[in-house]
Amino acid sequence: MTASLLSALSGSRDPSAPEPGPVTFDEAAKQAGDAAGWVEQNWSTWLNTGLRIALILVVALVLRMLVRRALTKLIARMNRSAQAVEGTALGGLLVNAERRRQRSEAIGSVLRSVASFLILGTAGLMILGAFQIDLAPLLASAGVAGVAIGFGARNLVTDFLSGVFMIMEDQYGVGDSVDAGVASGEVIEVGLRVTKLRGDDGEIWYVRNGEIKRIGNLSQGWATATVDVTVRPTEDLDRVREVIGTVADELAKTEPWNEQLWGPVETLGLTEVLLDSMTVRVSAKTMPGKALPVEREVRWRIKRAFDAAGIRIVGGLPLPADDAPAADPAASVAPPSALASPTSPQSLAAAPLTPPPNLTK
Repeated sequence: MTASLLSALSGSRDPSAPEPGPVTFDEAAKQAGDAAGWVEQNWSTWLNTGLRIALILVVALVLRMLVRRALTKLIARMNRSAQAVEGTALGGLLVNAERRRQRSEAIGSVLRSVASFLILGTAGLMILGAFQIDLAPLLASAGVAGVAIGFGARNLVTDFLSGVFMIMEDQYGVGDSVDAGVASGEVIEVGLRVTKLRGDDGEIWYVRNGEIKRIGNLSQGWATATVDVTVRPTEDLDRVREVIGTVADELAKTEPWNEQLWGPVETLGLTEVLLDSMTVRVSAKTMPGKALPVEREVRWRIKRAFDAAGIRIVGGLPLPADDAPAADPAASVAPPSALASPTSPQSLAAAPLTPPPNLTK
């Protein structure tokens, strides 16, 4: 028995065993009938399982297609609403249409991927169940593996979730100037895990989204340009205000400053009064990211207008007063001394006395 089994497994025939005889027609018919009966007996089970699997696949694919199409239409509607707002007064306070389109596409991509994973994953588990496979050990193993991966990659999960919420809430986008706490600069790429910033010196900062605790976006809404002008305390404040108002009117009518200014240039008043100076503050609301150029232009124009009006700022060359007497050129020369002449009475009085002749012997 053992020898015959080993010979059967090795694929060689035992020489001592008798050779099999020819198969008769009755035996072949019996074997074919047994096979047909086995097929007929299990045909209903196979058909039921196949139809069930096909139905699961069809429902999963149709549901996935409907969900993706619904998400695509939602993203397209968001883009159309952004284009409708663009160009209006409200559109200036919002991000531009291209940035809205990029953000909506990123959100749509994430949602489509999550929906496809959930739908196809559920369909795969249902197909395994149709094959009478026990899913309890598989689900338990997947749960344990998920917990282990969650503990080991908690920083990765934190970065991913933070990136998703940053994109959905539109905290910043490509081209914005932001202060992320750990780094600051212009955003050149926004990812689900890492945000890339280009600093003022050209360096690129790779900041993990999970490490960002606060965000200061300098490119959203509007900015404020503030200029402090320090003049002498003897200047006429009404005249200073008038000159600054003239500069503001000219700046508001000049391109491209008329587009960058979102409000009039206002003279807020005095912020500091000292014995030798006083400070006048000028402010204006500008486009986001345009505060520094507007401040430089306002300083330039105010300095030229003050020079033309004769208003001197602190630190400039002092003007001589018209009623001041001319300086005496001999004021710094010391008077002559009487001791300079040896024949003067003062010099003779200060000369040493000559001793008597008898004291010299």
